[in-house]
Amino acid sequence: MAADGKGLVGHAGVVLLHQVADRVGLTAALGRLWPGGGSATWRDRAQVLLGLAGAIVLGATNLSEAEQLQAHHGPLFGVPASDSTARRTLAALDERALARIAKARAKVRRHVWHLLHLRPGGFPWLSVAGKRLTGWIVIDIDATIITSASNKAGTAVTFKKTWGFHPLACWCANTQESLSMLLRPGNAGSNTVADHIAVLTDALRQ
Repeated sequence: MAADGKGLVGHAGVVLLHQVADRVGLTAALGRLWPGGGSATWRDRAQVLLGLAGAIVLGATNLSEAEQLQAHHGPLFGVPASDSTARRTLAALDERALARIAKARAKVRRHVWHLLHLRPGGFPWLSVAGKRLTGWIVIDIDATIITSASNKAGTAVTFKKTWGFHPLACWCANTQESLSMLLRPGNAGSNTVADHIAVLTDALRQ
């Protein structure tokens, strides 16, 4: 290896994310949700979504940035989907498609949690006040403000007098996984019962 600055790829850690998705079956599970295309220019929708997920982890905040980050990894993953292809993919995700994706995620999650049980340290049970909560899955529910610089669809003024969104999310405290999320306008309440029930129901299905 020569330290000449050539042939280097930044953000190489994203390779591990793709490999994990492949190894645990997430890539294959998502791939089965969409029919393959007959054209040479067809983009596998599962790969488009996984590419977007990786780009978000690397810091992408919009589809253009996601395309640029994925292009940076072209030698590893091939030519990325364009931002317009990503936009069409997301726009095509109706309630039925989202339900199928959630079901596939839940199945893969069960497999991953089984693997966690088999490791030497076992599943990461939490401890509260010195007591180990074996067998307990703890879900954190939290709403957070995400500001927007422009009047995007679904935004509104927030209680902090800013402008943006106020999504509500559920996280597994044991594994730090995002289980479900509900995108809401900035003026949505922090304690809206219907929203809490909806996001918690989706989380429990995971």
